[in-house]
Amino acid sequence: MSNIYIKEPPTNGKVLLHTTVGEIDVELWSKEAPKACRNFVQLCMEGYYNNTIFHRIVKGFIVQGGDPTGTGTGGESVYGHTFKDEFHQRLKFSRRGIIAMANAGQNDNGSQFFFTLDRADELNGKHTIFGKVTGLTVFNMLKLADVAVDDNEKPIHPPRVKKIEVLANPFDDIVPRALESIEQKKKDEKKEAKSQSKATKNFKLLSFGDEAEEDEAETISVASEYKAKLKSSHDLLTNDPHLSAVPAYENSEMGLEKPNHSDVAAVGSNDEEKGSNADPENDEAKKNVDGPKDEKMSKTEELRREVAQLQKELRLAKKRKAEEGKVSESASTDAPEPDDKSGIAVAQFKNDRKKYVEKKKQLPKKGSVREEQTLALLAKFKTKLHASKSDETEEAVAVDTVEDTGWMNHVFVDTSKSDQQAKDANQQSLDTFDIFDPRNPMNKRRRQESKQKNKKSR
Repeated sequence: MSNIYIKEPPTNGKVLLHTTVGEIDVELWSKEAPKACRNFVQLCMEGYYNNTIFHRIVKGFIVQGGDPTGTGTGGESVYGHTFKDEFHQRLKFSRRGIIAMANAGQNDNGSQFFFTLDRADELNGKHTIFGKVTGLTVFNMLKLADVAVDDNEKPIHPPRVKKIEVLANPFDDIVPRALESIEQKKKDEKKEAKSQSKATKNFKLLSFGDEAEEDEAETISVASEYKAKLKSSHDLLTNDPHLSAVPAYENSEMGLEKPNHSDVAAVGSNDEEKGSNADPENDEAKKNVDGPKDEKMSKTEELRREVAQLQKELRLAKKRKAEEGKVSESASTDAPEPDDKSGIAVAQFKNDRKKYVEKKKQLPKKGSVREEQTLALLAKFKTKLHASKSDETEEAVAVDTVEDTGWMNHVFVDTSKSDQQAKDANQQSLDTFDIFDPRNPMNKRRRQESKQKNKKSR
């Protein structure tokens, strides 16, 4: 009888794990395992377990997590070192849903923890129990084991802890530390590795290392001298006899010479005075400058004209369609009825439509006249209803008066219930029967008496 009693002590503290398989509600034994509970609660408040995986799953036994590296060898406690085991005589691995600290030996507790999926008596006295899964969330905890696992008990697609929410903190004096996230640490490590591993050329490994080193020095010096400047081979190879220092074309011949603003102004004034005695070279330069602008303006004007022309054509087409539609309607009204059946049906439809349109036009607009008309229609409808009801009652009476001798028109009526009367217990009816038990002594005596009477009568 004592087995049905709850042997576990009361809990003090509550934490909610948001995982990829659902929420898991955990209650803590903070009085029985204060160090483990303080470590777990503070790590939860600092977001240490966020986005960590359950790296080890043994089906029917445990589900282990809490390692930020995901390898099973990482994780630190809030104390900066491992802490001692905490055992209690009323806390045992007697069922599923027990949460305890994972360790590699005695007094080697860090940040990793595990859930039990079944009774595990062999773990008693080896691992610190500090909480339990409560309510229906135990079924979400069991879903953690429903994944494929390799030979090393590592899940192929591991479930993950999204975040942990502290609902009831049993330790009011906990102050979360300002920890850097693991991802930021990894990024910093990668940056340091990149900065340290700069590419260096070892010319000693080459047979012509001295020459290569001299060429490399020359290229570096030239690059630093002409940095961010585009140079040709004429600028770099000044001592090459095959290259000529004289350009093949002058800038004036190619039309690239920049005009002087004062000269242009002087030319403009001379043109006004002299007229035809202007410099032809300056005129050509002006044409070259103003030519592209005039071409652009002419193109935009042509496009505008084309757009205006298209708009006009669209308007004319719409007007033509509207006129054609009016002509076709007038022709259809005046045209005689065709001989085909389809044409007759269409003509009839159009005639009916005309009638309805005319009647609609005759209807008065909204107001007192319209209301009177609707009331008159309602009264007419009521008279029709009453007339139809009276006709139905007359027909029903006529049907009842007709004598029909057919057996289908008769209804079965049970008269036994209505004619039932109280029976007299002293009078025996024909339906009653007497039951004689041969083992009854009264019946035996009667049989003997009847036998004696029969003998005497003989």
